[in-house]
Amino acid sequence: MLRAVDQGPCVVVCSTCRVSADAREDDEGRRGGALLADALRRAQEGDPALAEVGVEEMPCLFACQRHCVVQIRAPGRIGYVLGDFAPDGDAARAILDYAALHAASEHGQVPYRQWPAGVKGHFITRTPPEGFVVA
Repeated sequence: MLRAVDQGPCVVVCSTCRVSADAREDDEGRRGGALLADALRRAQEGDPALAEVGVEEMPCLFACQRHCVVQIRAPGRIGYVLGDFAPDGDAARAILDYAALHAASEHGQVPYRQWPAGVKGHFITRTPPEGFVVA
């Protein structure tokens, strides 16, 4: 059931997420999460600086009231779940830019003024790193 992945900074994409609030799949039968994962990987190909953030897919992150949901995580840092993205290059770039800032931060808290515009309004929840809670 579980598959080991690299323990470094990562964006985990819900591969079974809907394309939008109104549609489950695109015209070709692809789910939004799969499309977003592809867009994330294409964004990495266009900017080697983003290659240090892993992209993994996982079926269902249990945020089914939302669409195109991702988890941003890195060792020893607060994690975040974000959603309601369009499965496109603009969203992918904003997610990866935020994930890189998150990975470079001491505890996973990126000052709001540094957030890419494309992630603002997309945060659903934050999760403490293993063995910690936020004081």
